[in-house]
Amino acid sequence: TIKEMCEIYKVTPRTLRFYEFKELLFPAREGQRRLFTRRDQARLKLILQGKRFGFSLEEIRQLLNLYDIGDQQKTQLLKTYELANERLKVMKNQKDELELAIEDLKKMLKWGEEVLISRGIESNKNLSWK
Repeated sequence: TIKEMCEIYKVTPRTLRFYEFKELLFPAREGQRRLFTRRDQARLKLILQGKRFGFSLEEIRQLLNLYDIGDQQKTQLLKTYELANERLKVMKNQKDELELAIEDLKKMLKWGEEVLISRGIESNKNLSWK
């Protein structure tokens, strides 16, 4: 059920309905109830993992849809591998940029601390940047 899916995967009902609307999940209907299959569970795991890695929902949808083309997932695996390599390059670049920004900010904080001290001003904040 939607409640069980939310509990297991730590998502909201709104999230599950959104993924259904975006054609990422296809729960069976029993009246107003949504019943999720093992396939939906596997797809949700992949969706959440893809989001964690920074893939767009459209990229995730396209990759999931390649599962059923009948070539024993060869196309799906190749495309996933290609996109994952591209995403890893982007993430490494972002990490490098973030590390540089952190170092620059630490330098600015050190300078700011020195200016405050030279002017006899005590900082009330805990110096957690060190």
